[in-house]
Amino acid sequence: MTNLIALPLGKREVTKAANRLAILEAAQAVFGELGYEAATVRDIIRRTGLASGTFYNYYRSKEELFEALSDDAARRLRPILRHQYETAPDFQAYIYGAVRAYFSFMAQEHETWQAKRPVGERQPIMHAETPEMTFIFHEVRDSIRAVIDRGDVRPVDADYLAGAAIALARDIGQQMLRRRPIDIDGATNFAVKMILGGVPALPTLKP
Repeated sequence: MTNLIALPLGKREVTKAANRLAILEAAQAVFGELGYEAATVRDIIRRTGLASGTFYNYYRSKEELFEALSDDAARRLRPILRHQYETAPDFQAYIYGAVRAYFSFMAQEHETWQAKRPVGERQPIMHAETPEMTFIFHEVRDSIRAVIDRGDVRPVDADYLAGAAIALARDIGQQMLRRRPIDIDGATNFAVKMILGGVPALPTLKP
């Protein structure tokens, strides 16, 4: 069997990766200090020390850059949700654990943003279908399909249920972030009861 040896990245690839990371880190800092609405591409690129035109080699706009930051958050959330499925003893425990983990993640991200942002500006919300957000949908859907196959819940449309559960959790989570104090447990209990309460009314999929 041939041994495959990973070749080191070339200088060009290393430079591109470093520039992209520098832009993302600068954007986090600038969005936090100036606010998303007030921040400009010039503010962000100035923070990196890169040439002014470098930004557009990686991102087309401030909006696309924020989507990249959202994608990074989704990438960090995926293993958390996967752990909930792998450790939950049943469907109800999985839904509760996944929703609570998601709300806790939202609260932590919100606290990081709120600690830096200008007073009164809301954290921007992106609903774009980025690759990592799509992967999260697949993660949740496949977990639901797995518990259906195990017989933990009767056969229902896993695509619809995953989409509905994610949308419900996202919107309840946004309401949770607007309240003081942030009540993770209260939001979790509400969302879980909505999801689990609705499942019995769903049509059973035909074999």
